[in-house]
Amino acid sequence: MKRSGTADLPLHYGKVPPWLYERMSVLGLSIVEVILMDYGKDEVLRRLADPFWFQSFGAVMGMDWHSSGITTSVMGALKRSVNPHSQSLGLYICGGKGKFSRDTPSELIQIADKTGLNGTELVKASKLSAKVDNTAIHDGYQLYLHNFILADNGNWSVVQQGMHESDGTARRYHWHSGNIKSFVEEPHTGINGVFRGQILNLTAAEASGNRKGIVEISHTDSAQIMSDFSRLILPNHHDVQASDVDLKRLGALLYVTREQQPQNFEDLLMLEGVGPRTMQSLALVSEVIHGAPSRFTDPARFSFAHGGKDGHPFPVPVKVYDESINILKKGIEKSKLGNADKLKTLNKLHQVITTAEKNFTPDFDIQQVIEEERQNSWRFGGKTVFGDAQKPGASQSIQLSLF
Repeated sequence: MKRSGTADLPLHYGKVPPWLYERMSVLGLSIVEVILMDYGKDEVLRRLADPFWFQSFGAVMGMDWHSSGITTSVMGALKRSVNPHSQSLGLYICGGKGKFSRDTPSELIQIADKTGLNGTELVKASKLSAKVDNTAIHDGYQLYLHNFILADNGNWSVVQQGMHESDGTARRYHWHSGNIKSFVEEPHTGINGVFRGQILNLTAAEASGNRKGIVEISHTDSAQIMSDFSRLILPNHHDVQASDVDLKRLGALLYVTREQQPQNFEDLLMLEGVGPRTMQSLALVSEVIHGAPSRFTDPARFSFAHGGKDGHPFPVPVKVYDESINILKKGIEKSKLGNADKLKTLNKLHQVITTAEKNFTPDFDIQQVIEEERQNSWRFGGKTVFGDAQKPGASQSIQLSLF
């Protein structure tokens, strides 16, 4: 089996406030439902096994764009919202952080009893993926979170995370059953992180002799191991900087959602009446649903949907967040009744923006965009873990023309 990728993240502490966690659960479920409708269960598993998509998914839900907390919060919110609907969705989420990770085998056996899947093999896959990342790759990270995401067709993904004992970072590991070859010989498509010299990799093909009892231990240069893998390494700084985002993509999105109107695009008429700030959020949500894998190389860009709980790049605009959820939920409900026009319009919104990117030349200051969001945050019910956004004084109020 091959690991599909890893992500190295600054280690963050603290809890997600209830007002955000509730919304993450609802938005996360809605996004998963639309992906299921349009692309199927295996695509949900594939995306969860992509470290870049996963980080973008967490950022669009209002978590801090670069932190280790995205893993725990996203998987916790999904388990809470998906599992009550597992039978109809065909998806099950097992495990969790700390003691909850140890519940994974019993949860898998219970699901296997209901679905007719091979519980013994599923438990084996769960245990071996954890053992490989905790033991066979000596990279200094000790696992403290393990989630096993299972579809009722027997396919699965694993998202698990370890903490480094000395440098204050976390490493997230992603696995996907679609890449199965072997648990013991080069099972990973991704091991990445800051270069720390040599690591002991007992899963490398050249270590097969070791597994058969040959005396010499194979030490493989970590840079060589990492060369073919899906690698995400995020910086330590909290603020979003120009170097963290694709300015062409962000600029085209802001231009279409702020400077244009839905009536200017025949395909977007179903969104007429939706304000530009909500359009901005919906465009990024739509990209998480419909975007090609290559579009998630800059997870920070997706924080421009609903900000971040610590105020970076700006406070979470709760009113906008709720409007995004309501539009998505109504689209899902209508689609289940045979009217998928609104959900199709969200896909069209993504297509309109990707088309606009082709001829767009970024000529704006991202810090001005962030400052405008912060100054207007009180209008949209802005919140952080530190409290509510306050209305600025008259001399501070700004309205920027970006284009």
